[in-house]
Amino acid sequence: MTKRISLTRYLVEQQRVDGHIPAQLRLLLEVVARACKSISQAVNKGDLGGVLGVATTENVQGEMQKQLDIIANEVLIEANEWGGHLAAMASEEMEGIYVVPNRYPQGEYLLLFDPLDGSSNIDVNVSIGTIFSVLKMPEDDRGVDEGDFLQPGHRQVAAGYCVYGPQTTLVLTVGDGVAMFTLDREQGSFVLTRENVQIPPDTQEFAINMSNMRHWDEPVKRYVDECLAGKEGPRGKDFNMRWVASMVADVHRILTRGGVFLYPWDKREPDKPGKLRLMYEANPMGWLIEQAGGAATNGRERILDIQPAKLHERVSVILGSKNEVERATRYHTGL
Repeated sequence: MTKRISLTRYLVEQQRVDGHIPAQLRLLLEVVARACKSISQAVNKGDLGGVLGVATTENVQGEMQKQLDIIANEVLIEANEWGGHLAAMASEEMEGIYVVPNRYPQGEYLLLFDPLDGSSNIDVNVSIGTIFSVLKMPEDDRGVDEGDFLQPGHRQVAAGYCVYGPQTTLVLTVGDGVAMFTLDREQGSFVLTRENVQIPPDTQEFAINMSNMRHWDEPVKRYVDECLAGKEGPRGKDFNMRWVASMVADVHRILTRGGVFLYPWDKREPDKPGKLRLMYEANPMGWLIEQAGGAATNGRERILDIQPAKLHERVSVILGSKNEVERATRYHTGL
């Protein structure tokens, strides 16, 4: 790129020049980005900062929290509660919503986040990240409650993630395509490094946890078996498999070079529709993927059209290169 464009300038242009976002949303996204910089610093220090290892608490999902899970959650809350842009927040790490305290002005937006996705990778120095989604408060609402968050993903007004890897990269959409920003540590600011990101419709790469194969439903087995059969199989081409066990890292790879990511329903917990969280993971990632020309379904319907019934609802996820997602979805629907 011939000129360096900061995240702030990019957002100002989205507001002032293109009219895609109002001023309050721009300011909110800048605060989220600053919080991600703080989390990045904590992640980068690792053992030097004494932040690695398991905490003594469980989150609402019944999972043991890592110390960095708690730190990241607190950073996002403390950074965003006082700015006047939000009415409330919801986190994968908290059971209920966090209403902005009365001592601070309340705004018209709702922020949802997975403060540190891929926690199992923290102690082994593999890429992890923060996922976030922004909704607008329903009109004529006289007070904020959990029901205000239960909006389908197509009503998001902004979504993104920050991946903490060899570089710290912020990926964002406000409904006008996908842009990537790299943290310039010397300047302390995010700089635009890719815009109008597009996912190729075809791919030869898939991501799934193969250790769960025996628990999958038949449509998923069929899809993966065909990929594994390679040139000699019905697909007529060889596939590579990737699995980082960090949705942020897997989605970032897909946005960078294509691919398909599957985290399907399986028979171990048949009453749960999936493992990933609809509001904190599938909706924001699904919108990013769609904005880059890809597709995202639960195997039967578009993820962004699902009407949430509860804050921590789970969902099966197939997302990435459009033609592969459509094929895997056809195997589920029979269409």
